[in-house]
Amino acid sequence: MRYFVAVVTHRSFRRAAAELNVSQPPLTRQIQQLEEILGVRLLERNSRGITLTAAGDSFYADARNILALVDQGATRANAIGQGQMGRIDVGVFGSAIFDLIPRIVLAFREAFPDVEVSLHTMSREEQVKALVERRIDVGFNRFFSDYPGLFWQTIASQRMLAAVPTVHPLARRASLSLRDLDQQPIIFYPPIERPGGFSNFLLRMLHERSVAVHIAQNVEDVITAISLVSIGLGIALGVDSVRNLNIPGVTYVPFTEQDAATFDLCLINRADDHMPILEEFVRTAKVVGLGAVDAA
Repeated sequence: MRYFVAVVTHRSFRRAAAELNVSQPPLTRQIQQLEEILGVRLLERNSRGITLTAAGDSFYADARNILALVDQGATRANAIGQGQMGRIDVGVFGSAIFDLIPRIVLAFREAFPDVEVSLHTMSREEQVKALVERRIDVGFNRFFSDYPGLFWQTIASQRMLAAVPTVHPLARRASLSLRDLDQQPIIFYPPIERPGGFSNFLLRMLHERSVAVHIAQNVEDVITAISLVSIGLGIALGVDSVRNLNIPGVTYVPFTEQDAATFDLCLINRADDHMPILEEFVRTAKVVGLGAVDAA
């Protein structure tokens, strides 16, 4: 088919043979075999070179389109194999979606504009299940522990802060200690009934310091928690990236050095997944995460 297109494009067997770097007899045989396969005559030779039959004219247009698709397919396959094209499904949850994850996605898209990055909001348990079932390629979460077949690594650490109603006396403080939260209404997320998460870690911290915990509300996510802070329902604890939730009526106050806990953000993926595109995404996440740590 490529030989046929070359002959028609140059209107000459001799010029086509020179371009294809073959001698004329094999080129002629290739065209004859093509005509035998199709059962029609495609070319007519004359003193001025060659002309197309009606069948040849039709087949020439189709042949060019087919070869273009073949080239396009080869280019796309090579790009996917080199990690320059394709799709990555990412599980996300928590406050990192307000800062670090968007910066990771932006940096990756700038480097690989032909790769689609699809974000899916999932809890840690949902991310683990989706990774095992291969419905997502990578997840972001905190407090991850070892799980068979999954690999995790810390890409950034963020300091804890308090989201306080602006009208609350504690909102005027430059910094807080955990003891300042004694008897204060606190909004927990995710629900404390869910083991191994942010809320349970906070409860342990407060109990270790003999802080009397007043649970004002259990909610599913940080957006709901900060929204409840804005109407004065209580105080919520989070990490630096929560500041990007610029909701009226909320003041963000850091903790003293003594109580300045930090929380790791983990990237989780399948241990046996070595797709070039995924390896590039992980590399970008680590670079952006390192930059966030340096900036802090």
